[in-house]
Parts: sequence; C-alpha cells; structure tokens
Amino acid sequence: MNSGTAKWQRNVFIASFIIPTLLFFGVFTIYPVMQGLYYSFFDWSGMSNQKTFIGLDNFKELYHDPIIWRAIGNDYFLVAGKVIGIMVIATFFAVALTRFGFKMAGFFRSIFFIPNVISVVVIGVLWNFIYNPQIGFLNAFLSLFTKEQVTITWLGFTSHTIWMLLPPAIWAGIGFYMILLIAAIQSVPDSYYEAASLEGASQWRQFRDITIPLVWEQIKVSVLNIMMTTLNGSFVIVWIMTEGGPDNSTQVMGSYLYQMAFRQYHFGYGASIGFIILVLSLITTVILQRLMRQETVEMS
Repeated sequence: MNSGTAKWQRNVFIASFIIPTLLFFGVFTIYPVMQGLYYSFFDWSGMSNQKTFIGLDNFKELYHDPIIWRAIGNDYFLVAGKVIGIMVIATFFAVALTRFGFKMAGFFRSIFFIPNVISVVVIGVLWNFIYNPQIGFLNAFLSLFTKEQVTITWLGFTSHTIWMLLPPAIWAGIGFYMILLIAAIQSVPDSYYEAASLEGASQWRQFRDITIPLVWEQIKVSVLNIMMTTLNGSFVIVWIMTEGGPDNSTQVMGSYLYQMAFRQYHFGYGASIGFIILVLSLITTVILQRLMRQETVEMS
C-alpha cells in the first residue's frame, strides 16, 4: 500500500468520526441559535404563522426594560455566589476526604453526591418546604430559640429573596465538583507532600503551594462549568421556587424569557432575550478564561 492510499484511508477514518459530530452540532446547536436570532427580528406571538418584521425593535425595547437588567444582575449574583460557595465547600471536603484520612470517606462522598442525582424540580420543592413560613424546617429550628413561633416568609420579600435561592443552588452542586476535585487531588504524587512535610511545611502551606497549583486546571474547568450552567440553567430552580417573584425581584434571564415567550406570547421578544443569554455567556466565558490563564502564569 502506497503512502497516498494510506493517507486517504486515514483521512476517511478521521472524517467518519468528525462529520457526524459536526452534523449533530449544526442541527441541534447552530440551527436553533440562528433560528432564534431570526425570530428576534419579528413581532410574533408564537401561536400563528403571522409574523411582522420589526428589525431591532425587540432589542431596543429590551435595552429600556428594567426587568431584564434586574434579571441580568440576578444571574451574575447567582454565578458569583455559586462559584464562591460551591468551590470553597467542595474544595474543603475534597481535601478533608483525601489528605486527612477520614474514616468512611466513601460513605461521605456518596452522601454529598446525592443532590446531583435528584431532579432540580425535586430540590426546588424540597427547599420550598424548608422555607415554608408555617411548617418549614427553618422556622421550626429558629423557634427553638424563641418564646414564640417564628413565621418568617423567607421567599416573600423583594430585598432578600434572591439570597434564599443560593443555599439550594449551592447544595445541589457541591457533590459533583467535590468528586472532580477529589480525582484531581488523588492524582498528585504523595512524594510531593512527603517532601514538603520533611521541609517543615504546614498543612496550609502544602494546600496553598502544592494542592491548588496542581489541581488548578480542574478548578478552572469547574468555575467555567458553574458559570455556564448558571447563566443557562438557573431558570428551573427560580421558576419552581419563586416564578421570578415577588415583584420580579428574583427574575433571571431564563425565567423572564419563559414568561415573555410562553406566558405573554411575546415570542420574538423572548427570542431576543435568548440571544442576549448566548452573547453574555460567550463574553463571560472568554473573560474568565483570560483571568484564570493569568492566574496560572502568576502561580507558575
């Protein structure tokens, strides 16, 4: 077999794997994105074939809509809160279960991972029960320290309800990222820690100078994944627990898109919100990658 035939067969073999993937990506990702952008230029209810071309009017209306700005702020608030909360707690337990020889470490890993096998809808319903002002666990617990029954409406105030969405969102993600970090920490050679111990390095020094730099790539992937899943998927937990209320104080872009497109039948406007979600996700991803790349250079 000559080299030309071998090269041709190699290219055909590679193409047989790449082309189907590109086709699926085009059909299920590129096409919906382009179709959504197309609909954003129309005034359309989504319930009929009658569409009116209005150009950039949906985006102009979006720019002057105070609710979308609040929704964007809430999305990034949840991103920041989840990144800090999940990564701090997941890193703490990952280090504790790998570096300090906890007994029954496998049992605790399973316990922490349970929220990841539960539907987000179930998590939302569960935490709605916890926050229930009459029979909820949180008020019942606080009542143990007071003379009267505590009946705080945790999800009823515009000032702090968005904060109440952070605990369930963080709790639901800890186990998954803890497992990822455990795998990364276990790949670090024990000889590094042994040498550091012989040099008199404390546990904190070993964590700072050995563990964090050597698992930094996994931390970067985790942060990016939390960001993307929050900007594109926080809709479910918000809609189950508050439906964007009270008074739109917990609206996120996904819930506002659903409300405008499928409840108020302003489908073109909803499509423009979807395009904004895509653009902000891409911009945020690029910024985070650049920032964390600079952190990698500084640590090295």
